[in-house]
Amino acid sequence: MADLTIKGMQKEVDDYISQFKEGYFKPLSLIARMTEELGELSREVNHTYGEKPKKKEEAEGSIALELADLMFVITCMANSLDIDLEEAHKAVMHKFNTRDANRWTRKDTEEK
Repeated sequence: MADLTIKGMQKEVDDYISQFKEGYFKPLSLIARMTEELGELSREVNHTYGEKPKKKEEAEGSIALELADLMFVITCMANSLDIDLEEAHKAVMHKFNTRDANRWTRKDTEEK
């Protein structure tokens, strides 16, 4: 099985959403969903790495699944606004590679 590309992920989500009459939610609804999913991710991270242990009656969660839920909603938002996430990713990496080129200590320049 080949690795999933960003374009492939956008198409897979679009194929899924396109089978329903309702289609994509409006941008404000998607932001609300994104916020909800981020909260669920935050809760799992806090239970795993923070000071707040899970209650005994709480179901086991998954950071990986919460990240994937967030990616799904982000992909829905991008698709609904006709945004190519691969191109957006290239643009943001260019920004970080130029603006922040000397911001952090590179591993290859550390003193030995």
